[in-house]
Amino acid sequence: MSDANAGDMSSIQKAAVLLMSLGESDAAQILKHMGPKEVQRIGQAMAQLTNVQRHQVEKVLDDFLILVGDQTGLGLGSDGYIRNMLKEALGEEKAGSLIDRILLGGNTTGLDTLKWMEPRAVADVIRYEHPQIQAIVISYLDPDQAADILSNFDERVRLDIVLRVASLDTVQPAALQELNNILERQFSGNNSTKSTSIGGVRTAANIMNFIDSSVEAELMESIRDVDEDLAGSIQDLMFVFDNLMEVDDRGIQVILREVESETLILALKGADPDMQEKVYRNMSSRAADMLKDDLEAKGPVRVSEVEVAQKEILAIARRLADNGEIVLGGGGEQMV
Repeated sequence: MSDANAGDMSSIQKAAVLLMSLGESDAAQILKHMGPKEVQRIGQAMAQLTNVQRHQVEKVLDDFLILVGDQTGLGLGSDGYIRNMLKEALGEEKAGSLIDRILLGGNTTGLDTLKWMEPRAVADVIRYEHPQIQAIVISYLDPDQAADILSNFDERVRLDIVLRVASLDTVQPAALQELNNILERQFSGNNSTKSTSIGGVRTAANIMNFIDSSVEAELMESIRDVDEDLAGSIQDLMFVFDNLMEVDDRGIQVILREVESETLILALKGADPDMQEKVYRNMSSRAADMLKDDLEAKGPVRVSEVEVAQKEILAIARRLADNGEIVLGGGGEQMV
């Protein structure tokens, strides 16, 4: 990062620089308002900061319209800073698991804190539970984490879980209480007399979006063998790379600011000409010309590389949509 200009930083890197410019207490107060994925991303970016130049800091601070004085000692002793800040923001229990995840790698228990765990660890927690319990847990988690968890199961178990996720509608309080007992943690809404909406075809489609391409194709074929109509419904709701054509120009520009050049080149190698033109149209003429030259010079690439790059861009798009920065069209979503 020391060789990058401030303008080349991703939004996560800028947030990391900003937080490292604040005192631990103020930074902790900001982190309290973020979810697990946001805290993890920013924490990882903070841990990777090294030799940040003063002009980079000043540019970031200008962007966020915050005056922080002359503090420039970023990346020095950052482990201790991150530990203290996360403990104040999240408490000892959550901070302990997240610190280990960012700096070392760790473990924890409980329904809510499953979101702070590595996918393999979550898979180990639910591996021997009833398949319906596994489906409820998978539905409860964010789609990208759920997809990574499913990758730790064999094909038969993956198929069973996705089918159960797709058929879920509501979960009775008694079922949630059972899950609480299994995970040894009180569920915050277990005293409610209302059913909880969870799972469904859209949840299954969102999870499928994040599953590795080779596994996704295999799993979709297995679902189609069991229930062709359900497979069609899931496929209709999945947001694929071609759906980016339905994102407005401003949204495409926001997405492009988050995408690495090499990732974009690989993704566009497998895109149709209309998609390529949409990208060019939302770049400066100079940047578009450079991208075209890079595409021509790239030569043949593996389909698997293209799919990985496209999924990475789709993950960025979904994150930006979740944050309200863009609106995604297609995949059954209504444009407003």
